[in-house]
Amino acid sequence: MSLPNSHEALLKNRHLLTGEVALLGVTSSGLLSELSGASGMAMSEHAGVCETLRGRDGWKVCFGYEDPTLDAGRFNTLVVFLPKARAELELRLALARWLAAKDASLVLVGEKKEGIAGAVKQLKAAVPQATKVDSARHCQVWCAESVEPMPGFDLQDWLSWTGIECGGIQVDVAGLPGVFSHGELDDGTRMLLDTLSDQPLQASRVLDFACGAGVIGAWLEARQKQMALPSLTVDGVDVQSQAITCARATYRRAGVSGDIMASDGLTHVGGVWPVILSNPPFHSGVRTDMSMTERFLREVVRHLTPGGEVRLVANNFLPYEPLMKRCIGPVERLREDRRFTVYRAFRQP
Repeated sequence: MSLPNSHEALLKNRHLLTGEVALLGVTSSGLLSELSGASGMAMSEHAGVCETLRGRDGWKVCFGYEDPTLDAGRFNTLVVFLPKARAELELRLALARWLAAKDASLVLVGEKKEGIAGAVKQLKAAVPQATKVDSARHCQVWCAESVEPMPGFDLQDWLSWTGIECGGIQVDVAGLPGVFSHGELDDGTRMLLDTLSDQPLQASRVLDFACGAGVIGAWLEARQKQMALPSLTVDGVDVQSQAITCARATYRRAGVSGDIMASDGLTHVGGVWPVILSNPPFHSGVRTDMSMTERFLREVVRHLTPGGEVRLVANNFLPYEPLMKRCIGPVERLREDRRFTVYRAFRQP
């Protein structure tokens, strides 16, 4: 299995790993296979990665920053892989220090193209004694000895709220570092919401795939109330742990009925819906990655009632229209501009 550069760089410096090891932000299960003799905990905020990590002898797997099995004060070596979002690094470093045993060491690994040079300032703000120990695989490896543990860590302390407005309807949306479109309503979702005003849904139950912080569900519920219409049940699914936390918080505040599920795609999601909505991701780290949405479109018909609707917004350069036509049915463009298009397809009865 080919490993990410950051994981290869850590393996080159495996002598830094002593005692019980916590790996924060793992992206490939192959790393655990290569760390023979080591043991501890591997954390990923990606539900699919967590699934591939499970079952390795000597390693416990945790899903994200709120996993109830995270053990404070236990680990002798904390490895922090650089996250995509710079704000998430502070969150990850705080978790690492809460997990740290007395006199633990902390290792930061990240690729140059992902911004490791700029991230060092954040590292030194948390552990001033950190020094660079290696440059390998287009990465830098930094290490700090005798890290001062943090007395507490609560993800809810990192939660923030943003009021967003679309079509005269305002909702409060929860945010955490690393969540898509944190602190704003992205233009693609705005266009999708506009079509939900112009071409309303003919259903009482909806699935929001890649639901993020729960914007669509909260907005739909607020619209129903404004129009004096019955409440909708809006279920949501996302692959990221912070998105799951935010969506549940957003739903509670907005009074939305629906389940928020953690899943990598629809493979482990049961049920069928008359409407499935999505503003799906197309990035993996800094790379374009359409595989999640392509898999979703191939699987979605199994979760769609006959005659059911899929409505999706995507950047214009992404070739989803022919795939929707092939996997679901005839496709129409509800709205488009220079950047985005909202597509709609109905499953044939």
